[in-house]
Amino acid sequence: MALPSINPTTTKAWKEIEAHFNKVSNMHMKDLFAQDDKRADKFTIKWEDFYVDYSKNRITDDTIALLLELVEEVKLKEAIESQFSGEKINQTEGRAVLHTALRAPKSDIFYVDGVNVVPEVHEVKEKIKGFTNQVVNGQLKGYTGKAFTNVVNIGIGGSDLGPAMVVEALQYYKNHLTTHFVSNVDGDHVNEIIKKLNPETTLFVVVSKTFTTQETLSNATTIKEWFLKSAKEEDIAKHFVAVSTNLDAVKGFGIDKNNVFPMWDWVGGRFSLWSAVGLSISLAVGYDHFDSLLSGANKMDNHFKNKDFKNNIPVVLALISIWYNNFFKAESEAIIPYSQYLNQFATYLQQGIMESNGKSVDRNGNPIDYQTGTIIWGEPGTNSQHAFFQLIHQGTKLIPADFIGFVSSLHGNKDHQDKLISNFLAQTEALLNGKNETQVVEEGTTQNIVPFKIFNGNKPTNTIFIDKLTPESLGKLIAMYEHKIFVQGIIWNIFSYDQFGVELGKQLATRILKEFSGTIVDKHDVSTQNLLNYYKEKS
Repeated sequence: MALPSINPTTTKAWKEIEAHFNKVSNMHMKDLFAQDDKRADKFTIKWEDFYVDYSKNRITDDTIALLLELVEEVKLKEAIESQFSGEKINQTEGRAVLHTALRAPKSDIFYVDGVNVVPEVHEVKEKIKGFTNQVVNGQLKGYTGKAFTNVVNIGIGGSDLGPAMVVEALQYYKNHLTTHFVSNVDGDHVNEIIKKLNPETTLFVVVSKTFTTQETLSNATTIKEWFLKSAKEEDIAKHFVAVSTNLDAVKGFGIDKNNVFPMWDWVGGRFSLWSAVGLSISLAVGYDHFDSLLSGANKMDNHFKNKDFKNNIPVVLALISIWYNNFFKAESEAIIPYSQYLNQFATYLQQGIMESNGKSVDRNGNPIDYQTGTIIWGEPGTNSQHAFFQLIHQGTKLIPADFIGFVSSLHGNKDHQDKLISNFLAQTEALLNGKNETQVVEEGTTQNIVPFKIFNGNKPTNTIFIDKLTPESLGKLIAMYEHKIFVQGIIWNIFSYDQFGVELGKQLATRILKEFSGTIVDKHDVSTQNLLNYYKEKS
């Protein structure tokens, strides 16, 4: 069964939301709080170790009620059932979308083409577990008999961003292995990594579903050539493993067939860290922590699948995002984690959100005349407070923001944590309340400076408070955003799981590359031809 294909702007709820927006869009949240002393409790979802406060949004009870009517009309419930039952909801590529199966317990059943895939998922997990334990414990050794000290993940896109983000986020839990990530085809990137490595003690994980990705294969080949300056061809089998489906290409590279970890076409790259793509995560933090990451994601899956929409975290966050994107015409959202461990979190979500929902054709193949996709950006607090917060507080753009914080620090420094959380809470309060002219004057500000110190406030935020950054809570957090992506895609009537927009530049790059060897492949526009000539002359 195909996904429902309903233009949201034709629904009764959408038209009612538009009328409602015209009534409430100029309301100030301060007034909404003053009118309802239960507002904070009403617009908060408490679930396990998550406390999600969305009361600091420009919404009323009616807003939420109408948005919930919208998801009923676009048949979100049926869409969720289609995804979890293994139907090929990635219709443009004829694939199921079952990254949820990767974190399911053995007792669960997920069908793809009539076959329950959970047993083979757990078979691969057992292989990851065994391999991880052998490397971490020093049982597997390099070609000179030395234990491994370094792991290099070679991939790009989902084969890099997810593992790199998680390894950094969980570095508190890391073991003795040092993990590196090579992604950019920029030769300076790979050579800077190589400088830090000893070929005798380094394990390389090549991640490419097809084993044809230009950046990944170029980097893997460069590293292989470097490795063979001190090792022999047969030593490749001891130092290189692959996550791929292309066994022939992997074998041709020299990787032992026993060191190949399979993938499935029903797992999209940007949702693949839960699969063998996460091998470098398992190696970095140990298999038990990797398994906890998956367990956390599975708990969020069950919450998303089973909880009524009004108390469903991903659904509520998606609806609020739709409210700002499609009615307030806000184009971007900021992700502000108050943890340096989540330094790469916004970068990771940029791919997940913008590659998934950056579409301008609906599920019927028709051009879209409403906004889809949001621009995602952000940095950790408190660093970001000293950078772009000026724009959020006093700029002309409306920028909804997710604030993510943890009650307890990992290293236990209470003084630092109190200062961090005081900023975390103060910023959302400041964005809500702002500062009026009277307050500025009372501070003793001279009259000519008063206009510059006024903050209008009324800037929307969600506060996601989590007890502690653990592998399990991180798994929940990532899965929360994955499901938010899905809900938005359903409402916007787009296919969230293809990424044809990534391909055109790759195709043209292949043509241009041939021209560097003297083959004239194609005519270019005048600008591109001039740039190409300039590069040839200078290089």
